[in-house]
Amino acid sequence: MKILVINGPNLNFLGIREKNIYGNQDYNSLISMIEDKCKKDGIEVECYQSNHEGAIIDKLQEAYFNGTDGIVINPGAYTHYSYAIHDALKSLENIIKVEIHISDINSREEFRKVSVTAPACHKQIYGHGFDGYIEAIDYIANNK
Repeated sequence: MKILVINGPNLNFLGIREKNIYGNQDYNSLISMIEDKCKKDGIEVECYQSNHEGAIIDKLQEAYFNGTDGIVINPGAYTHYSYAIHDALKSLENIIKVEIHISDINSREEFRKVSVTAPACHKQIYGHGFDGYIEAIDYIANNK
């Protein structure tokens, strides 16, 4: 099984930005946790982060051709307005997709309560911190 984990804008600033919301653990801690989980479960994983919408779309389109079985995506702020990422996700009909958010987006600002990308995914997980990524990986593994 092959899973692609995509993190959008500002996720590379975990442990730096808004610690009261995202905690003290940095981005490398998140990636290590994901890689350890996948190694233990025999899952091939690629973790990718970009602050650029087009680069995220390119990575999604690449997944169509390279045998990716599942995608875990935290689109960051693009969640709320990127119909381009929505369309890229929607075009990947044979790949299981899970949208993840570290914080509880429904208990934050009004604009965060709307996801234009979630309808193109099989599941949305939010408010479970870094553990949400593990839940997303398990969901993909159990549904492939």
